[in-house]
Amino acid sequence: MIFAIILMSVTAFTGIISLLDCIYFKKRRLKKAKEPFLIEYSKSFFPVLLIVFVIRSFIVEPFRIPSGSMMPTLISGDFIAVNKFAYGIRLPVWNKTLISLGSPSRGDVFVFHYPKNPSIDYIKRVVGLPGDEIKYINKELVVNGIPIELKFKGKYNYETNDGRIMSALEFEELLVDSTHSILTHEIPSENYQFNVPNGHYLAMGDNRDNSSDSRVWGFVPEELLVGKAFLIWLNISEPSRIGKWIN
Repeated sequence: MIFAIILMSVTAFTGIISLLDCIYFKKRRLKKAKEPFLIEYSKSFFPVLLIVFVIRSFIVEPFRIPSGSMMPTLISGDFIAVNKFAYGIRLPVWNKTLISLGSPSRGDVFVFHYPKNPSIDYIKRVVGLPGDEIKYINKELVVNGIPIELKFKGKYNYETNDGRIMSALEFEELLVDSTHSILTHEIPSENYQFNVPNGHYLAMGDNRDNSSDSRVWGFVPEELLVGKAFLIWLNISEPSRIGKWIN
């Protein structure tokens, strides 16, 4: 969000300078006089900044994955693309919905402003929709009374950001129409039950035992939605992940 504020401010500043030059300063300069430094650079950068601002605010925005909370779907170092209009066209920075185009579906991998500090962006999976009753018992989801099917895939070893090697169990989870992998660890299970209020969503990481999500800090309000993640467009350390669609 901080970058969005900076980008909007710089775009607005260069745009205002360019406009003032067009309607006022240009008429008062001598024909052969050179444009002042500020005006010259504002007019040069404004079109580029405007294009970047429009694309980033309304069409697609890049994000970098900083942690392993969404493993194995997303790993630390993935650069992802997020569809900004999947859940409606929103006013930049203020995040107010201008045109409603849709809402999150169960199983979506979505980006949102962290409810405890909206200046920080989080990415998780949509597990509960408004009105749902969600239970998480013995590392298994129960959605509106229906247990979610899990299929064991094998062991999954990975390295954490601080260099530790972790061993997890990988399962394939069928969450309605969304089939994806999740990780669990051989640690004591915690049981939860939630009733998702209207206008809110229950978010969980795919690395179920190593994720700070709705089980810790609560539901995601609709007004904090950013967009739907759909593509890994770069990973410097693992190039084979480039171009992978996010399910």
